[in-house]
Amino acid sequence: MNVSTGGRRLRSPAVIAVFVCAITLLPGPSYAAPGDPRDDQSIEDIHNELNGLYREAEVATEAYNTADVKATEQEKRLTSLRKDLARTEGRLDDLHDLVGAAARTQYRGGNLDSTGIQLLLGDHPDQALNDASQARQALRSLVNVSESQKSARAELDRQTDAAAEKLRELKSSRANKAEAKGKIEKKIAEAERIEAGLKKEQTRKLAQLEKEEAQQAKSQWTGPDSGGTSTGSGSGGGGTKASGAAAKAVDFAMAQIGKPYVWGAVGPSSYDCSGLTSTAWAAAGHPIPRTSQAQWQGLTRVGLASVRPGDLIIYYDATHVGMYIGGGQIVHAPRPGRTVTIAPAASMPIVGVVRPGV
Repeated sequence: MNVSTGGRRLRSPAVIAVFVCAITLLPGPSYAAPGDPRDDQSIEDIHNELNGLYREAEVATEAYNTADVKATEQEKRLTSLRKDLARTEGRLDDLHDLVGAAARTQYRGGNLDSTGIQLLLGDHPDQALNDASQARQALRSLVNVSESQKSARAELDRQTDAAAEKLRELKSSRANKAEAKGKIEKKIAEAERIEAGLKKEQTRKLAQLEKEEAQQAKSQWTGPDSGGTSTGSGSGGGGTKASGAAAKAVDFAMAQIGKPYVWGAVGPSSYDCSGLTSTAWAAAGHPIPRTSQAQWQGLTRVGLASVRPGDLIIYYDATHVGMYIGGGQIVHAPRPGRTVTIAPAASMPIVGVVRPGV
């Protein structure tokens, strides 16, 4: 699907995934030595250099978060399968003992007590005996159930082995993403040294440039509430107001303003971009996927013209996300070195909009 959103082309999830993997694995560019005053660089060049470093970091963060979520979910699945397998094996042992007892009872010409059978087959009402007092029918039914349980055990065994192999693959992927993330962390430290090494005048000009970009982004907003300002409490300017779970999610996200961005953090003292949005919606009673890519792929998509407070605006190649609060603004956790803040919704390339809770 290629759709234009505010002059930006939406990309398919497949393209997004390939792009993210490519960026994560490619070596980063070389940068000047830490502490270099960069007198020979324009403020625009320094700004672009820093933004490039932080974008690499965010891509790596989301890639690691995705790998971590998948590995964690697979660990839970494997644990569940192993419990099911243990229960099935226990049932088979009980059936084996009861079949033997039934055969011995019938051989001696006695009747088979149905009490133990009814208890054992309680999870299988369709297989329960109509007349457990008849030993021959009881024995035949027990044998059939035993064979059925053997088949179920074999299938569970197969699924468990497959799940264990998948978990090994996911753990390997998580380790690779963690290694890539570690390399990016070094670049983030470098970016922080660059900022710390700027002269006072350069710092002032850099802040002014960012302010001008924010003002320009406000003027480029083509969604609803153009020209409005957010009023908080789950409402936005321009007459847009959130209600219900969306209002709770907005209020929660707004209450986190000022808390630092930290890789992989989901609160309560720090957040990354998708950590903020997922935690806010969980607090509103509607859990959503953890990562920005999963949010983009798994939640209901709506047009930019229909965006309302509480909706999530997905940016770049689904590697950043912010929560719309109305008035053409979002609340988001921007990047390492910054805190949760309000920003123009059009300040980054928009992929699309998703709506939790529907």
